[in-house]
Amino acid sequence: MSLYLAAEDLSMFGRDPWWLVVVKAVFCFAFLMLTVLFSIVWERKVVAWMQLRVGPNRHGPWGMLQSLADGVKLMLKEDLIVKRADKVVYVLAPVVAAIPAFMAIAVIPFGPAGNEISIFGQRTTMQLTDLPIAMLYILAVASIGIYGIVLAGWSSGSTYPLLGGLRSCAQMISYEIAMGAAFASVFLYSGSMSTSTIVEQQQDRWYILLLPVSFILYIVTMVGETNRAPFDMPESEGDLVGGFNTEYSSIKFALFMLAEYVNMVTVSAVATTLFLGGWRAPWPVSTFWEGANHGWWPMLWFVVKVQLLLFFFIWLRGTLPRVRYDQLMKLGWKVLIPVSVTWLMLVATVRTLRNENYDFADIALYVGGGVLALLLLSFVADMFRDRGKDEQAPAEPAGFDPMAGGFPVPPLPGQELPPVPRRASRRERELIVSGGPDTQSDGSLDGKEASDG
Repeated sequence: MSLYLAAEDLSMFGRDPWWLVVVKAVFCFAFLMLTVLFSIVWERKVVAWMQLRVGPNRHGPWGMLQSLADGVKLMLKEDLIVKRADKVVYVLAPVVAAIPAFMAIAVIPFGPAGNEISIFGQRTTMQLTDLPIAMLYILAVASIGIYGIVLAGWSSGSTYPLLGGLRSCAQMISYEIAMGAAFASVFLYSGSMSTSTIVEQQQDRWYILLLPVSFILYIVTMVGETNRAPFDMPESEGDLVGGFNTEYSSIKFALFMLAEYVNMVTVSAVATTLFLGGWRAPWPVSTFWEGANHGWWPMLWFVVKVQLLLFFFIWLRGTLPRVRYDQLMKLGWKVLIPVSVTWLMLVATVRTLRNENYDFADIALYVGGGVLALLLLSFVADMFRDRGKDEQAPAEPAGFDPMAGGFPVPPLPGQELPPVPRRASRRERELIVSGGPDTQSDGSLDGKEASDG
């Protein structure tokens, strides 16, 4: 397999009549909306189960219509526009955040491209469309949605929404780089950026087995991209009230909530397509059932995989606490980006050696030798660095005044708070008032020396 992009056969796309394109587009929209409605109820049910609560149980059978009731309630609420807001941008921001979330599903395959199905007597593929650069299209669309959050924070005319929007922008930049590197590893192995071709290349083995580091990197980055716990810093209610959507209400607030859950479905669909075999049936089923990947069955396997990833989102929210903002940025810049770039270079090296017809043993020898050399150099560098620190004299800790800025602030690393004088006990205060011997807690002389003076 070459490192260059393979010549994809996308001739089966673009031949549908206009009414069939509309039907497939409506199906993609309905699939996202129904999945979001189910995911909201499922999240509240699962988190309630984890916390030993009942969860929604009033609207519909087993509370399954709770998300629909929440949507109706939000639309019937009073729609407020704050006085200091930039009204045009304030109204358009939720739309800008919601529309790109729906666009990425257009290039996700729900079934094999060669297995056409019949819709109203017309043969068509189980995918709206495909592009030679479909994955770049997904990255571009995902980057547009961040503008809605940033503009919502800025146009509100309030401090806390602005901070939430800026946090989201910085978080997106930090995690988008590692996500792109994880995608690049898949491009190198599949030789294509087309989503249908990437799924076809996973016929023998899914990429979660061939590229496990890329899968882990993408899982972490997709949680950061969707602003979900434990990376939900843009809407941290502990210090930002509600984040970028603090000043929003009614249907505009519902659009932000809808965009978050649609993004969850979209990134789960992308992870399924790139690493979990897409619409392919899992290994035990595909071995003893030849028709598992034909007809409408591929859509079932695709939906099951997406729901499992959505359950992973819910599991994280009910398990992990929110991280600090400095921990969030440190993970993105100091861990994910170096690991993703190093892994990308390793994958490129292996693919190049495979294209040169090297044996697997030789490839393992070369790659293992390179990794050991890097570990040895890192160990030597750390040893000399620690020796230099030991030779340096310990610097005196800088003086710290917690009230220097006019209000109390916590000390930075290396700074210490001044000692707090010990408050005299009740017995000591009674002795002082009665003229008895004083204590030496404050460094003063005892009663006898004081009387001699």
